[in-house]
Amino acid sequence: MNYRKLAAIAAVLTMMTSAVSCGSDADGGDADTTSAVAVDGTTEAAEAATTTGTGTATTSKNSDKVTTAKTTTTKSAKTTTTAKAGGSSSGGTTVGGNSSGGSSGGAKTTQAASGGGSSTQETTSAGEEKVYDAEVTLGSTPKVTGSNVTVDGSVVTITAGGDYIFSGTMSNGQIRVNVPGDEDNVTVVLNGVDISNPTAPAIFIEDAKKCTIKPKEGSVNYLSSDCEKKGNKEAGAIFSNDTVRLKGNGTLNITATAAHGINSDDDVIVESGTYKIDSRKSGIIANDEVTVNDGDVTIFGGTNGIKAKDGSVNFNGGTIHIAGGTKEEKHSIYAAVFNYTGGTVFAAGNKFTAPSTSAAPYVGFGFKNGGTADSELVFYVNGKEKGRLTPHKDFMSAVMFLPDLKEGDTVSVSVDGKSSGDFKISGTKNEFTVE
Repeated sequence: MNYRKLAAIAAVLTMMTSAVSCGSDADGGDADTTSAVAVDGTTEAAEAATTTGTGTATTSKNSDKVTTAKTTTTKSAKTTTTAKAGGSSSGGTTVGGNSSGGSSGGAKTTQAASGGGSSTQETTSAGEEKVYDAEVTLGSTPKVTGSNVTVDGSVVTITAGGDYIFSGTMSNGQIRVNVPGDEDNVTVVLNGVDISNPTAPAIFIEDAKKCTIKPKEGSVNYLSSDCEKKGNKEAGAIFSNDTVRLKGNGTLNITATAAHGINSDDDVIVESGTYKIDSRKSGIIANDEVTVNDGDVTIFGGTNGIKAKDGSVNFNGGTIHIAGGTKEEKHSIYAAVFNYTGGTVFAAGNKFTAPSTSAAPYVGFGFKNGGTADSELVFYVNGKEKGRLTPHKDFMSAVMFLPDLKEGDTVSVSVDGKSSGDFKISGTKNEFTVE
């Protein structure tokens, strides 16, 4: 009998434990529940578990719900955005530093920034956290999340130093940088943009001490301008009153049907990235210096390929293909001073500026009867092909720079399969006539 009593008591205790575990409060309300929802295939609970990547932890009690979005990039760095009402953050647009929150899935989140603005975070492939002052989605009505950006119709203006990322398509539009007297860097990150403008530059750097245009890794971007006002100082798909630096691991295609591809009243510096420029006038033109340190640059210029008006052209690295125009005074490479220290360069046009200094021998080919547009030039060293170029205009000369070219090497060029024959390198300056 005592055994049966003990069994009954055990059964009652089991039922009571089951009721508690099913989440019933004494007053009949909902018990606290916690769940972790994976985003991009990873999960992170607020404090209960440790996982990698990005996740959303949701806690609800009665009708009060709070959603917390997390971006985790390193063990020591976490950023949390909390919004109430309905379990989600309200989206918003920030203009001139006033924000209204907003969070998104994936490896990005929007958080409150100092001064009422907001910043956008992104996890890089190296696991580092990248913070943008604003994220802009271009369109008929550009949308801004972040601070220091104003929108006036289809003109989006950056007004303070910082990092800004752009995506989307905009016709008759412009990204403008106007940061007077600011020593801070401005970085314009292009993440799949397509901007055209019939009357002005697609990107106009009106005022900025230091400005970098950066095609984001893996992205392909397009800028075009049809501006053809004669004597317009701002003519160019990209125009800058100050030094403009190009740096990134993406691709930027530039089309200027009426003027220059990239035009700077100061310097143009290419650090990295892939750039393809097709222009009616010069592909890259600067009042002072044009410098290529690395990257892949292809230019089809209607007048000069690369031109430094009053300064120097400096090739220090990278891979460069240039085709210039056909007018007698135009060059594939034009500068008061031309310095070559490294990089691979193949160029063709009416003529070229001989280097003032060259770290390796260079080779120039002069075509006695000229070459016709769309002919395929193939450059050889010691019988091995080193590079190709198909000029879009008629040409009278071609030039090759290679860092490992040395005295005693034999070089040649073929035009549509017809070889020039071999020439031997002797000294730094090597200019040959091709019959």
